[in-house]
Parts: sequence; structure tokens; C-alpha cells
Amino acid sequence: MEELSADEIRRRRLARLAGGQTSQPTTPLTSPQRENPLGPPIAASAPGPSQSLGLNVHNMTPATSPIGASGVAHRSQSSEGVSSLSSSPSNSLETQSQSLSRSQSMDIDGVSCEKSMSQVDVDSGIENMEVDENDRREKRSVSDKEPSSGSEVSEEQALQLVCKIFRVSWKDRDRDVIFLSSLSAQFKQNPKEVFSDFKDLIGQILMEVLMMSTQTRDENPFASLTATSQPIAAARSPDRNLLLTTGSNPGASPMFCGVGSFGASSLSSLGASGGTGTWDSYSDHFTIETCKETDMLNYLIECFDRVGIEEKKAPKMCSQPAVSQLLSNIRSQCISHTALVLQGSLTQPRSVLQPSFLVPYMLCRNLPYGFMQELVRTTHQDEEVFKQIFIPILQGLALAAKECSLDSDYFKYPLMALGELCETKFGKTHPVCNLVASLPLWLPKSLSPGSGRELQRLSYLGAFFSFSVFAEDDAKVVEKYFSGPAITLENTRVVSQSLQHYLELGRQELFKILHSILLNGETREAALGYMAAVVNANMKKAQMQTDDRLVSTDGFMLNFLWVLQQLSTKIKLETVDPTYIFHPRCRITLPNDETRVNATMEDVNDWLAELYGDQPPFSEPKFPTECFFLTLHAHHLSILPSCRRYIRRLRAIRELNRTVEDLKNNESQWKDSPLATRHREMLKRCKTQLKKLVRYKACADAGLLDESFLRRCLNFYGLLIQLLLRILDPAYPDITLPLNPDVPKVFAALPEFYVEDVAEFLFFIVQYSPQVLYEPCTQDIVMFLVVMLCNQNYIRNPYLVAKLVEVMFMTNPAVQPRTQKFFEMIENHPLSTKLLVPSLMKFYTDVEHTGATSEFYDKFTIRYHISTIFKSLWQNIAHHGTFMEEFNSGKQFVRYINMLINDTTFLLDESLESLKRIHEVQEEMKNKDQWDQLPRDQQQARQSQLAQDERVSRSYLALATETVDMFHILTKQVQKPFLRPELGPRLAAMLNFNLQQLCGPKCRDLKVENPEKYGFEPKKLLDQLTDIYLQLDCARFAKAIADDQRSYSKELFEEVISKMRKAGIKSTIAIEKFKLLAEKVEEIVAKNARAEIDYSDAPDEFRGKRTALSLPNSLIGVTSKHVTQKDRILPSDGHPDDRPGAAALRHHHGPLHHPAAPAQLPYGPLQPPDADREHAGTSARTERTDSRLDERETEQRSLNRPPCPPSARGQGQPGKQKQRRWRICCSDVGGPAQRETPRAHPERPDGGDLQGHGGGEEPESCTYI
Repeated sequence: MEELSADEIRRRRLARLAGGQTSQPTTPLTSPQRENPLGPPIAASAPGPSQSLGLNVHNMTPATSPIGASGVAHRSQSSEGVSSLSSSPSNSLETQSQSLSRSQSMDIDGVSCEKSMSQVDVDSGIENMEVDENDRREKRSVSDKEPSSGSEVSEEQALQLVCKIFRVSWKDRDRDVIFLSSLSAQFKQNPKEVFSDFKDLIGQILMEVLMMSTQTRDENPFASLTATSQPIAAARSPDRNLLLTTGSNPGASPMFCGVGSFGASSLSSLGASGGTGTWDSYSDHFTIETCKETDMLNYLIECFDRVGIEEKKAPKMCSQPAVSQLLSNIRSQCISHTALVLQGSLTQPRSVLQPSFLVPYMLCRNLPYGFMQELVRTTHQDEEVFKQIFIPILQGLALAAKECSLDSDYFKYPLMALGELCETKFGKTHPVCNLVASLPLWLPKSLSPGSGRELQRLSYLGAFFSFSVFAEDDAKVVEKYFSGPAITLENTRVVSQSLQHYLELGRQELFKILHSILLNGETREAALGYMAAVVNANMKKAQMQTDDRLVSTDGFMLNFLWVLQQLSTKIKLETVDPTYIFHPRCRITLPNDETRVNATMEDVNDWLAELYGDQPPFSEPKFPTECFFLTLHAHHLSILPSCRRYIRRLRAIRELNRTVEDLKNNESQWKDSPLATRHREMLKRCKTQLKKLVRYKACADAGLLDESFLRRCLNFYGLLIQLLLRILDPAYPDITLPLNPDVPKVFAALPEFYVEDVAEFLFFIVQYSPQVLYEPCTQDIVMFLVVMLCNQNYIRNPYLVAKLVEVMFMTNPAVQPRTQKFFEMIENHPLSTKLLVPSLMKFYTDVEHTGATSEFYDKFTIRYHISTIFKSLWQNIAHHGTFMEEFNSGKQFVRYINMLINDTTFLLDESLESLKRIHEVQEEMKNKDQWDQLPRDQQQARQSQLAQDERVSRSYLALATETVDMFHILTKQVQKPFLRPELGPRLAAMLNFNLQQLCGPKCRDLKVENPEKYGFEPKKLLDQLTDIYLQLDCARFAKAIADDQRSYSKELFEEVISKMRKAGIKSTIAIEKFKLLAEKVEEIVAKNARAEIDYSDAPDEFRGKRTALSLPNSLIGVTSKHVTQKDRILPSDGHPDDRPGAAALRHHHGPLHHPAAPAQLPYGPLQPPDADREHAGTSARTERTDSRLDERETEQRSLNRPPCPPSARGQGQPGKQKQRRWRICCSDVGGPAQRETPRAHPERPDGGDLQGHGGGEEPESCTYI
């Protein structure tokens, strides 16, 4: 573009100036939206600080910075970009500032404008010859031009700039300026002596304006601008009120004239990063009192903001030292006079108990950039002034935070205001942080047992940490977002995401607050003390049954946890002391009865005395250590109680659904009864409560099932796992198994919940948020599970090991398909291939006795989990060899199979019996005439028993089905272990008994309505049982079947074959194989019958339970002295081929079958008590085994025995030949007669024989005849 001459530029500017003066509109002091210069419009949704406040930070000198000469840059106080007073809490100040075009018409001095025709417009005062054409088009307005870089600002131009910023004049009166009569008189008398420098002039201008405002309303100086005495007309919303104050002291100007109103805002408004397009003005939701102080503050804030506007319009001019210093003086004077107004120095003195006038401006987010920071900088050196100004501000913000709710996004403004104040830093000092920590309510003393709730309600930060989405904490959330007629899954998901975004924003501000207090060296100790107090005051939240009135709310604790997680993100484990929890100066107070991983309190005290001694050489705990353990305990007191509450609520919803369904289904039975009204009321209450719980659950979903939050928790637990693994094996991550048998004392003395919390949290996320599981820390979690399961001796509590097993069970693809990758990581881990299967098999048997009163029933669930895991591991080639090795030579396998047999017997028996009772009641209910004749109470009793039986059958059938599946899998792959003498007969008896239940004469009693409702699949069960027969088909097993005289019968097997053919359960080939097995068994039965006749002449002293053997009434353990009655000894089925000690092995390896049974019989040899032992010894001595007994003694003995049947007599002396086959073994618990020569006793699982002898030796109590 062709270069314009200076005269041409001057001519055009004068023309524009004349046009601007003639076309100036009549507007108030502030408008809803500041006009922008010509050029590209500034985005209204999310302007940056320099756009919204008219301030170019990069072109500022330290002297012109909003925070003064310190040069410390602060970010904008408004992330939304609300610039000046666009939403000022005053109805009169409706605009942010005058537009550039209107500012031309502010006649500072009409005469001076005429006299300075050779000068540029009043905006800049000088020409700008270096502005290129693009910049000229970009910034062009009626009179906007920057001066040339080489020109200097004259005194006249500086005066014009001052008059423009303060909108004053001392020459002529005008509508849009304040006429300063006093200053005008001074200028008329002696213009040169009016002010010594511009700082003096600025002070005189501000003082005269403010003093004029203290006069009567008719002489209000702001009346010439606009009617600024009226407060903002709030956008009234009858259902959302925010009470910021309750009033003011008599004689003082109250802060608010009424109640501010929060307008309802949509959830989507939060997604915008703060644009003002969603709301007309933030100030529409607050009201303040009509008072002179408000007028003064409006004026001072507007003047402060116009400095920034000028810096934005003319950055080059403002960068000149003289102009920069002038603007800095204007800012400083505005702040100084603001401090005077806030103290009441110009009106009435104010105390710290009165509300601050600045709080509404801070909440509305319409203070100019750097205003509060400059106010802090100006006042913080005078402690009294600083407290007088900022204590009311802090109290006002806390009151606003306490009244806010997540039903709108205005809850974040108190947090943002406090965060920005706390971040204000001068040198190494955070003045506001010092003031906050010195408040009396920073950490109030506990006055009642409810210290946790007190700390939340009374402490200063408690109000800011209390926002919550949980319905128990804030009913407004559920009323607003989940009160519709129907809550769909999609609506819930959208609302939850928005609420989670709300929480994220608020928690980020909380982190800024606490982080600033921790960064400040003077308040770090106070911050750590507050954090520890929150943890210690809420220890009761970890209890299973907690009085919620005594502890902090879930929302408070989760917010607190989020902040601590942020503080812990950069902690390195090398800096964490694992013994901190035992440190004498540990801030965390553990209860005296806290359970330890593998130690008693006496062990812990002895170890601590050894560790520290009388004068412990301990070092001071470092911040990383303290922060890590505070965060760990915060998890224990926040996320896990919330998870447990969530699970309890789901359980309550299921129960209510079941109750409502039952009442509806049975309506025909009670609608005509006298209790019909009661049932209808109950149905109505249940529906109402169910609807309420569903809404509460929706709120909990938003607060608890936040994936980003759960990932933070998982990553922290990953750090904890790394710390524990380092304690277990310093060589981590190169851990070798098995670990050292000696448990490290540090690990043994740790609180048990360090390990338990990991298991509980994993269990929760696997169930409700499995997608969170795949994080970088997953590998450490897998290693931890494997190490703990393979070293169960490191954990004293068997139920804690059971929780780890349950976690592995829940990740099984058969249970949770979405965690298949995680389960594969476990089963393919190098440490698990050799030790995981034996360890789980050992735990399967060890869980028989846990020490709890409910151990009998608990073991079934635990074993169900292990069986499911085994089924998956069996399919893995790496574990298949371990299984086979354990089957053939494992120490735990015999006991494991015995437990399987016992559990299957009990579970199938109980479940089938319950099905019989269900069948009986259902048959009675089908006969309506007979059912109606029963009394009402008897009907209710039958229905109650029916419901109980249904629950029992469902539970037991699920467990029994899993156990039978395990048998089916094992017998298909390996048969030899099941045919061992101590296992085969019991397995055959169990199978025969259950076949009799399914196909026997009373099988019709198992026919129930909707059998799938209980998980009862008789065809599948019969198929699996007969498969086990076929898979174990051999001569030895057939003999074991035939020896079972309790349940086996030829007719039973024939009925089984018939049912399989009729129902098509098996193929023809399989049925023929089963038929052949039945024929083989029947042959053995016939052979046994003949053998019974042969042995029917055995002497009385050799007759066992089946052969009339007279055993001692009791047996006593040689080593344990444990007396066992004869009726408690398991029979060995009386077959002469049983190995010595087999029955005793079954007894030792099998559990006691009733919860009320005495303790398990310990291992060791058995012998009769003294009297019985003497009798047995006498009998043994009288019956010599020496083949060279004289003939007379033999004949005498033959006379005393019963006559031998003809078939048993042989050549020579048949009676004696038969007698030599029998023996009595007092250490054999089975007690039946045995035959042939002595054989080695079966091995015990611990490597020795059952009676404690070496293999092959007979105990002394065994005598052979």
C-alpha cells in the first residue's frame, strides 16, 4: 500500500474524531459485552486472558504488570475469560468498559481537544508511523493508533490518559465524566502547584471521587455516568438459592441485600471450558446490597480494568518507561484505595467478622486480571491490614462453598477463587496460605466421638472438600439429574460422564489449594497435620458396621483421596521407608487391636523393642514416605468403604426386587385375606424404596465407577505391591520361588489390610469395571498374586488367602470373559507353573479348619473357587505336567481327593434332600382343596420353608455340580490315583449312593417345577456320574463297587441303564460298556457272597463291624492322647483285601461331617486305653502265631471257636488254617479282620506312614495269628 503522509493521517484522524463525537450513543458506564476493535472478533466462548482483559502480558514491563514490580506472572483469575465488569454485582454497571469508539467521545476537556488539533486522538496521544497496513486494519477503530516508536508522551497526553482511565474532568461538566470541582478550583488558582507528580495527582483524583461518593445520594458522583447505586437484578430461580451471608452487624453496611440465586444449568455447559455464551452473566446468580462501598469498588475495579485495556490497545506506547510507570501507579492507587474501602476507612470501620464486599466479585469471576494478586502484594506486609481484608474473604468463600452443590457448576467458583489466592506467591512465601493455616478452624479440636464428621463440618478446608455426587451426601444431585420418570442406561451414562467431569474440575482446584499450602515452607507442617488428622479421625470408616454420623462422608473422603493420589504420583519407592508405620514419629495412629499379616501384637512389640531399643537411632520421616502412607490409609478409609456400600446397595436392590416379585406372584393368595391391606402397603413401600435405591445407585455409579479415578487407585496399589515385593525379596523383580521359609519381620508386622485392600479392590474392579484392569502395573499385580498364593505360610489368616483365591477365580474367563488376558498372565507366569497347582491343592485341604465358627460352610465356597481355577489350569499345557506329577506322587493328592469325595457326598445329599422337600410342598400346593384346609400360619410356615429350601438347593447344587465336574475331568485324564485302596472304596460308595438318589425307587421325589431355577440338571448329573464309572472301569474298581453293600444293587444298575436308553443320555456303545461293568460287578458280588460263607466261622474276637468283631469302646492316640470313640471310626467296608491302616488313612484325611463335630483327629498311632489294651494284650498272648504250637493248645482253642461250616473245612486242621488268616490291629482304625502277611502301611502326606513308623514295619500293637 502507498505510504500516507503525516498530514493525510492527521486529517483522517480528525475527521474520524469529529464523526465519533457526533455519533456517540448514550450508554451506561458498563455494557453486557465490551465492543471489540475492527478486525477478527474475539471468540466469546473461551477467550484468553489477554483477549478478555485487554492486557498483553508479553509486551508488559515489570512495572506495568498487574502484580507490580515483582514480575511474578500469574495466570488469569478467570479461566472463563470474563474480562472486567461484564457481570459485576451491580445493576448499574452493566458493561465491562466503554468501547473504543465511545471512549473517543469522553470529553476530558473540550477546549483541549480544540487546541490540540495537531495532536492525535485521546486514545494514544501520539502518531504511529510504523504500523503496517495489516495492523492498521486489524486494530483500526474510530481513533486507535499507536505512536511511533521514537516519539515520547507529553505531559498533556499523560493527563488525557489519566482523565480517560478515571473518567474525570476538572474543566467542563459532562454527562459521561465525573467533574472534580475541588481539583478544578486548584487548577484555576495555580495549575503548576496542583500536583508534584502523577502519583500525587492520581491519589487526589481517587480520593476526591471516593469522598464525593460518601455524600448524599443526590450528589453521587457516579450519577453523571450511570445509576450505579442499584444492585444486580438477579436471575431468580425459585428452586436454587445460595445464601452467602446471614446478615451484618448493626451500623455496618451488610454485604448482601438478599439471597443470591443459582440458575439451573445443563450438564453440557460444563463441557465448555468456561465460555460466557451459556449464561448471560455469572453475576445473575448473586445479589449484593445497595451501598456506597459497592459503588466505590465498582469504580475502582473499572479503573483498574481500563489500564489493561489501554495496554492492549497500544502496547508499544505503554512499553515506554514513562507510560509504564504511570499505568503502574494507577494500578497501585486503585488497589490501595480498594484496601481502604474494604477496611471501611472511608465509611464505617469494619471488623473481620463482617462479610467482605469482594466475595461476590470473586465468585462471579469478573475481577480484572491480576486484581486480587495485586491486592495481596500490596497488603500482605502489614499483617493487621492483611487479616482485616482477607479473613472476611476466606470466610465468605468457605460459606459459599458450603452452600454450593453439584446440581450446577457454580460449586467450582469458590474453589477456583481460593486456589488462585493460595497460588499467589511473592518470593518463597504464599501469604494467603499462611493466613489459611493460622485460622482458628484450620484444625479444630474434637468435641465428640464423631471426630470425622466434626472435622469435615468445622475445619476450614472441610467445606471445600465436601462436594459430592452421592445421594446420601447431597440430595440435590439425585433430585435434579435422576428424578425423571425413567432412568435409561444411556441417560445414566451421559449424566455420569458429566458429573465425573464436574468432580474432576473441583478436585483439580482442591489439589491446587493443598499443593500450594504444602509448597509453602511455613505451612507444610500444618498441611501434613491436617492430612493426618483426616485419616486418624475416620479410622472407624474401615469397620464393617459404621455409624455414618460419626465419620466423614464418602464424597469428602474420595475428594481427599484424589488430592493425595495427585501428590503421590511422582513419589519414587526408593525414597519410601517401609518401616514408617512403626516409626515413633509416625503421624498415623493404628488401633491397638489391628490385625497383622503374620504376627501378634506381642511379636510386634518385641520386634520394635529390638529394632529401636531405648534410644532409637531413627531418622526424621521424609515427605515422600509420609505422603505415601497417608495415601495408602486414605484408600483404606475411602474407596474401599465406598465399594462395600455400593455392593450392599446392589444386594438390597436384588432383595427388594425379589420381594416385589414374590408379592406380585402371590397376590392371588393374599388379595382376599385379612392381610391384603398390609400386603398392598408393603408392596407400595417396597416399590418406593426400590425406586429410591436405583436412583442412589445411579449417583454412586457416577462417583465410584469413574474409570480415570479407578485407574489412579489401581496404579497406587501397584506401587504398594512393588513395595511389598521388595520387602519379601530384595531381589525384586528377579524373585525366585519358594521364598525363604522365615517370614521377614517387617512384612509379618504390617497391618493385614495392606494385603487385604489390594484383594478387595481387585475383586471390585473385576466385577464392575474390568476394563480398568489393564494398566502398566498389571504385571506387578499378577506377580503379587502368584507369590502370595504359592507362599501361603506368609499369611496367617486363611480367609485372606481365600480372598486372593477369589480374585483369581473372578478373573477366570468362565466367570468374567473380559479378564481373560489377565488370567492368562497369571497362569502363564514363570513363577506359577511349578508351585501354583500344589499350593492351591494344599489350601483346598487346609481350609477344612479355619478356626471360624462358620468354617464348615465357608470351605464349600472356597473349594468351589479352587475347582473352577483347576478346570482352567488343567487346559494349560504348562500346568498339565504339574497336575500329573501331583497325581502320581504328590503329598496333597490323597487328602485332596478325600475332600472332593466328602464334599460331593454332603452337597449332593443336602441339595437332593432339599429338592425332595420342595417337591413335597409343591405337591401340597397343587391340591388346592387340601392346601386351603391348612391353617394360615401353617401355610406361611410351609411357604417360608419352601423359600429356604430353594435357596439351599440353588447354593448347594451349584457347589456340587462344580465338584462333580472336577471329578469328571480328573478321572478322565488319570485313573490310577483313584484306585488306591484308601480311595477306591469310598469313591465307589459315593457314586453308588448318588446313583440311588437319582434312579432309585424314590427318584420321583426329585421332580420339581422349573428345575433349571435351582440349577438341577438330572440328565447331565447322571451322564457325568456314569462317565466316572466308565473312566475308572477296571477289575479293582469293579470290586470296590461290589463291596459297597449300602447302596449297590443289581436292580439299581439295571434302572440306570434303562433311564439312559430312554432319555438318550449316552450312546449305545457307552451304554453297552456300562452294562458290561454291571455284569462284572455282579460276578464279584456273587463271589463275595460265597466268601462270606467261608469266613462265617471266624472267632468272635476277630469280628469287626460287619463280622461282629468286638473292638474296644475307644481308641487313644499314642502321641496325642486323643481319645476316639468306636462309633467315630470310619469302617473299612470289611473286605479282607483292605490294606492295613487304610481306614485310618481315610479317617485322618477326611473331614468331620458336621459343624458341631469335635476337632479333627490328629495324626499318630492308635491304641486302646489301659483297660482295653490289657484285654487286647491278653488276647494276643493267648493266640500265638508260632506254627509250632503244641497240639493240645491247638485242640483246646479249636474247641472254643464256633463250628466251621462245611465249605470252610479243609484237610488237616481247617479251623487252624483259617485262624492264621486273621489278625487284630489295634492301630488300624477300620478294625475289620485282615488276611495274609503283613504289608507296609500307606504313606502319610507328610512323608511318613500313618502311624508314625517307617514304611514296612508293623506297630507293636499289631498281632498276627
